[in-house]
Amino acid sequence: MDLKIFYGLIALLVISTGTVFAQESLISIQTDDNNYDEGDAIVVSGNVKTVIGETPVILQLFNEGNLVDVAQLTVAQDGSFTKTFLAEGALWKKSGDYTIIASYQEYQTETEFSFTPKSKVVETTEPYEVDAGSHGTFDVKYTIKGGTVKKMVVDSDIFGVIVQINATDEGVITLDLPREFIGAEKQDGKDDTFIILIDGIEVAYQESVVHSESRVITIEFEEGDSDIEIIGTYVVPEFGAIVMLVLIVGTMMTVLVTRNKFQISI
Repeated sequence: MDLKIFYGLIALLVISTGTVFAQESLISIQTDDNNYDEGDAIVVSGNVKTVIGETPVILQLFNEGNLVDVAQLTVAQDGSFTKTFLAEGALWKKSGDYTIIASYQEYQTETEFSFTPKSKVVETTEPYEVDAGSHGTFDVKYTIKGGTVKKMVVDSDIFGVIVQINATDEGVITLDLPREFIGAEKQDGKDDTFIILIDGIEVAYQESVVHSESRVITIEFEEGDSDIEIIGTYVVPEFGAIVMLVLIVGTMMTVLVTRNKFQISI
């Protein structure tokens, strides 16, 4: 009798363990990022291995046990589902870890992400003094979120400025570039586009504000990015082909003036 009870308990344990694993593997979810700021879009996607009729997936979003949002999703024929939550509103005020629980009939799974309200977002706004060699220095005003600026240096070989950052999260940097020291222009003097490289890879940028004395550009970056190259058509100090041409012309003029003086003295 004791052996029957023992084997019976073992059987129940195996069955219950198998059920737990089945619940965990039947449905899966993930978010498109691990960290969000207020106003961000939180994209939740997932999959169920076995589609059960028209059974919906229920998503519940909690913070410290309090329900923040809920959604009922239709599962596609391939078992996939997706939902976008907007991280803003009266219930999005506390920073910390948030939990998303996905339910499909009696099966459940969950995932977490961290959230930071605007009041807690660290955003740095200040000018940076860039060394321009013999031309002295010039200031570049900037605003950065998601990291810090380590250094800004002129690279005359690429007619640009390199901004070195410490990106602790995905973020954005806005730079107010003074036209007197750096710019991108066409032959007719009109504005041309900058070339922006992040760690050697070309990326897009936004330019919503154009001033007569500066151009304001905004660049998005990812966690772990380090070097942002802003390449234009001129930078101070310039030691490229254009400046070399000016030096050559200046040298030739000096030679001609000296020769004329020599001829006059004779």
